[in-house]
Amino acid sequence: MAASPGSTDPAAPLLIACALGIEKVALRSGDHSGARGPVTVLRTGMGPSNAERAVRAAFDGAALRGAAVVASGFCAGLAPGMHPGDVVIAEETRLGGDATVCTETERLVAAVARVVPGRQVHTGPLIGSDHVVRGPERAKLLDGGAIAVDMESAATLRSARSSGPRPVAAVRVVVDAPEHELVRIGTVRGGISAFRVLRAVLPAFHEWHRSLLLPRR
Repeated sequence: MAASPGSTDPAAPLLIACALGIEKVALRSGDHSGARGPVTVLRTGMGPSNAERAVRAAFDGAALRGAAVVASGFCAGLAPGMHPGDVVIAEETRLGGDATVCTETERLVAAVARVVPGRQVHTGPLIGSDHVVRGPERAKLLDGGAIAVDMESAATLRSARSSGPRPVAAVRVVVDAPEHELVRIGTVRGGISAFRVLRAVLPAFHEWHRSLLLPRR
C-alpha cells in the first residue's frame, strides 16, 4: 500500500474530520495526551458536498499546511456478521469512480488493535454515498468490494489530497450493520458502544501520526 513520506517536523498538525455533533464530542473528549503536534477536530456536516467544502476551507489557511488527515466517525457495515462497535480501517476510500489510497494502513491496524483489544477490526475499501444506504443497495455495494459505507470519508480524503500531498486515513466505527439496522444513523440508538469505541481509538490515531513523523531510512 502506498504511503506518504514521513516528516521530521515535530509539530506537524493532525486534522480529524467528522460529520455529526455526537462524533465530535467523542473525538474531542477522548485521550489526546499522546498527540505529537496540534490536533484539530473538524465537524464538516453531513454528506460529501459539506465534507468537501469544510476540508477545503480548513486548508485555505497556513495553520494546517502539511497536516495529516483522519476521517472518522460512524459508518454502516456492509458485510454479514458485522456488529455495532466493530472498527473499519480503510485501505482506500472510493467516491464516484475515484479512489484515494490510505497511508500506512498496517501501522494503524496494529495501533487500533492495541487500544481496543478484543474489538473486531475490518480492513478494505470504504465507499462514499450521498445518502443513507439500505437493503438491496447495501448488498450491491458489498458485491462491488466495499466493506463499509459512509457519506464523508471519501470526499474528506480526496479534498485533503487535492490541497497538497499529505498522509490520510479513514477509521470508522460500525453503528449500523445488515443485522442491526438503525432507523436513522443520526439517532445512534443502540450505538453507545460505538460511541465509546470511537472515543477509545483516539490514541491509535496519535500513534499512527507519530510514526509518520519519524525520518525514513
